[in-house]
Amino acid sequence: MLYDRWRTMASQQRAERALHEAATGRSWTFGELLAWSDRSSAPPTGRVFPQGLGADFILEVLRGWRHGCCVCPLEVGQEAPRIPPPPPGMVHLKLTSASTGSARMVAFQAGQLAADPAHIVATMGLRPDWPNLGAISLAHSYGFSNLVLPLLLHGIPLVLAASSLPEALRRAAAGEPALTLPGVPALWRAWHEADAIPAGVRLAISAGAPLPLELERTVFQQRGVKIHNFYGSSECGGIAYDRSPQPRSDDRSVGTAMQGVSLDVGADGCLRVRGPNVAETYWPDAAGPLGDGCFQTTDLAEFHGDELHLLGRAGDVIHVAGRKVAPEAIEQTLRHHTAIRDCLVFGVPAARVERGEQIVAVVAGTDLAPGDLAAFAAGSLPDWQVPRQWWVVDSLDPDPRGKLSRREWCQRFLSRRQTGGVSPEP
Repeated sequence: MLYDRWRTMASQQRAERALHEAATGRSWTFGELLAWSDRSSAPPTGRVFPQGLGADFILEVLRGWRHGCCVCPLEVGQEAPRIPPPPPGMVHLKLTSASTGSARMVAFQAGQLAADPAHIVATMGLRPDWPNLGAISLAHSYGFSNLVLPLLLHGIPLVLAASSLPEALRRAAAGEPALTLPGVPALWRAWHEADAIPAGVRLAISAGAPLPLELERTVFQQRGVKIHNFYGSSECGGIAYDRSPQPRSDDRSVGTAMQGVSLDVGADGCLRVRGPNVAETYWPDAAGPLGDGCFQTTDLAEFHGDELHLLGRAGDVIHVAGRKVAPEAIEQTLRHHTAIRDCLVFGVPAARVERGEQIVAVVAGTDLAPGDLAAFAAGSLPDWQVPRQWWVVDSLDPDPRGKLSRREWCQRFLSRRQTGGVSPEP
């Protein structure tokens, strides 16, 4: 199915530019890519593992489709997982980011994989005359669905930057009068601060992590670029999208449901996603909140009209003396501090068992003193929600997918506490 759709689309746009690799200056038309894929050799196994940031990633996907192989994208330097062959009919495996637990594969049938870019193109309005500028991971669900699949199934040209660094972005965008630029919040901040956001950007998208409202407003005010917040998951691809031409008024908002996707909130307060884009199963462990066209997320959510607001993740809720608070609510307050570049909040076991957990805030910025931070937080939060432990760092570096792991930073904090690297609990 996927290769047939590719052949039909590429044949219709045979003479049009399809792919440009900024690092080498090489370009391919759809006809040239089609000719290459038609004559590609069969892989030695029934799976292919596209990897890297260049055109070879695209060619390997086409080779897999051409020979009916299951495609499993990998990050740069990542080893191929040792798993049994997926069930019959599975054409694509995604390795999850493990932000909600242990990493595992998500298996898709062809129709499920193809539904996501169809929703993306229709909802976001991707256009062939606004090529995608690829500066994010092609292997991640976000990059694969927003960059690779629109190219191969919908004829949206792709310009590949050598990396996500500001200078690489400038070089890749040179000579392009109009572009669509998907990024993650950390990259949008870096590009803005380096004055590297291309003048030709007509559509700006941010996903992979919550988009800070202050960053969205600053870029809009100073550069006239509206960054559209996009929310999705490896299990289903796109879920909701902020279609507004103006900055949001509430950073909990992730917009409205993607075209073709149905959303509702279950009795546990968590979001449920239904649609043709929902994956078939996890693999090789099929157990989990996925199946029959429905994905049960762990994201606490509520609707304001048709606008979806995320309230935090159920597994991240902090329990303080019998009360509960989502760390995102505290982070939202802390990000209003002008000297805080980023922050992450989580709970750790309190010294007094009856208090359950204590709240820890890791903040990145300059000239930050714990006492001043606590006073700032106390101005907007009830006393029991003010973090009792503060850890000031130079930066909160996200992973290649733009995500910050509470689990990882919590483990770092606990290790520091064991070695006396943080002050005792007040």
